[in-house]
Amino acid sequence: MSKAILPSCLVCTLATMILALAANVFAEQREVSDATTAPEGMIWIPASKFTMGNDDPTVHPNEHPSHPVCIDGFWIDRSLVTNAQYAKFVEATGYITVAERPVDWDELKKQLPPGTEKPPADALAPGSLVFTPPNHPVPLQHMANWWTWVNGANWRNPEGPGSDIFDRMDHPVVQVAYEDVTAYCEWIGKRLPTEAEWEFASRGGTTTERFFWGDEFTPGGAYMANTFQGKFPYEITPLDGYPGTSPVNAFPANGYGLHDMAGNVWQWTSDWYRYDAYREANTEECAVNPTGPPSSYDPNEPRTPKRVIKGGSFLCHVSYCESYRPTARRGGALDTGAGHIGFRCAMSPEESETPSKEAE
Repeated sequence: MSKAILPSCLVCTLATMILALAANVFAEQREVSDATTAPEGMIWIPASKFTMGNDDPTVHPNEHPSHPVCIDGFWIDRSLVTNAQYAKFVEATGYITVAERPVDWDELKKQLPPGTEKPPADALAPGSLVFTPPNHPVPLQHMANWWTWVNGANWRNPEGPGSDIFDRMDHPVVQVAYEDVTAYCEWIGKRLPTEAEWEFASRGGTTTERFFWGDEFTPGGAYMANTFQGKFPYEITPLDGYPGTSPVNAFPANGYGLHDMAGNVWQWTSDWYRYDAYREANTEECAVNPTGPPSSYDPNEPRTPKRVIKGGSFLCHVSYCESYRPTARRGGALDTGAGHIGFRCAMSPEESETPSKEAE
């Protein structure tokens, strides 16, 4: 190990120890007294009142305004769902993901301007979006500059034909659309977390800090989450050790013991996405167990139904999207997976009384 790397690793180790101690403190405060009742691989998040959203003028307006939220206690997966876990689901059920099916033109044209002509058949072949970095600077207003539709890209072949997951079984499953993740949750006897549940859990017991580990992005030079280093999107210098996804426990857990609540991959939640959802919230009375707006609306893509995704990914960079903050939010198109979107599951106490597939 080089002397240049040693200080960062020592700081990262110390940070991990501190977060682990914090997790033990919070564990003592949990409402569930019998640890044997914990579903396998899940962490109990206590009921709480917290401030959701953000009033910082430097963040995206869809995070405004902050507002009080009250949630009941719930269980949430300690880690993101991995390729190995998703493979077990597919093997047991024969499930075929959205990216493995031909594009449904009748559904797709609903999201396009009236009169849009049907594309050729090869453009509707099974596939998904793959990060394809350019070799030069590009305008950051157009994601098409670094995302490409690749026929044959799916959860088994995340970058398309020729790629595989054989050495990434402990990485989060990606290229899964909303339908694909809810199918897994139903099979396993769980559900997706609401946006409010996810945001509170991601904080790990912190309140106003910018990140779950504090206000400094790399305390002492340590990388606390899998994010983009370099010049986005064309020059990747993975100082954190990972140019793409990372194993689900590669970075320090937050105060509740949850891994990857910042970076690695975006995570689906159950809420419909509206850019103005928080503006409609009552900023004085506590919203109890909110489940989001009744429908979706994104002014940038008004015809595309979306659900909220949280957490940011290995592609998030401060120059483009600092979305590895707890309050950051974005809309994910229901019918679209991508190489930087995954998920984790949650359960209410009454749901945990039914044995999951993992326990069988």
